[in-house]
Amino acid sequence: MRELFQSDEVYIADGSQEEAERLTEIAQKSEVDGRVVLEKLNGQEYPNSYYHRSNPNDAARTERLTFVCAPTKDQAGPNNNWLDTKEAKEKMTDLFKDAMKGRTMYVIPFVMGPPKSKYAKNCV
Repeated sequence: MRELFQSDEVYIADGSQEEAERLTEIAQKSEVDGRVVLEKLNGQEYPNSYYHRSNPNDAARTERLTFVCAPTKDQAGPNNNWLDTKEAKEKMTDLFKDAMKGRTMYVIPFVMGPPKSKYAKNCV
């Protein structure tokens, strides 16, 4: 993926408390459109809580741009935009090429679902 994205650096998250504190500190110093990305809330009323501002350019929440990629349209379900998996991979590979030049790629392992469930999926 680094070869495709051409990121300047790769950071692999370890999930430690020290890492969480360091990344929180970085986010509190980062700005998008002149506003801090992560703002600590009142510790008396909301202990250990933050307000996070998404980048206004983030299109991930735009339904018309969200697709379920599956071999057949029926597998995507009636309320989803569908795209063939092969076509999606070609499009995304073109879009991702050099997308992280000048940036750091964060690799974050996580589990979708309860970790001990037979349905849990390990992800990166």
